[in-house]
Amino acid sequence: VQLQASGGGLVQAGGSLRLTCAASGRTASMYDLAWFRQAPGKEREFVAAINWNGGSTTYVDSVKGRFTISRDKAKTTVYLQMNNLKPEDTAVYYCAAPSSWSYSLRIRPYDYTYWGQGTQVTVSS
Repeated sequence: VQLQASGGGLVQAGGSLRLTCAASGRTASMYDLAWFRQAPGKEREFVAAINWNGGSTTYVDSVKGRFTISRDKAKTTVYLQMNNLKPEDTAVYYCAAPSSWSYSLRIRPYDYTYWGQGTQVTVSS
């Protein structure tokens, strides 16, 4: 599975961005997809995940009510709509895919095998 993330940028606090992750490969539509982020000097942090058919999602508490993860009908593109952005959301955002199927959504980085290249999100105060 190959992952290509895009959509990052510079935005003022309170603004919005939409990140896109395009997944390719024979099994791209079969598995969960997730977003993680990593700020300078900090560990990679789970942000949101969506299951293979888009029917189940989960979020880290700090983004609930502000971010929405979704998946297109072909199940190979995942979006992260980010509203009411805050300076603490500043980070490099990565999309990720696992290499196996699971009944429950996974939130730990080591549960994911494939990673996109990352896209920078900077929120100014």
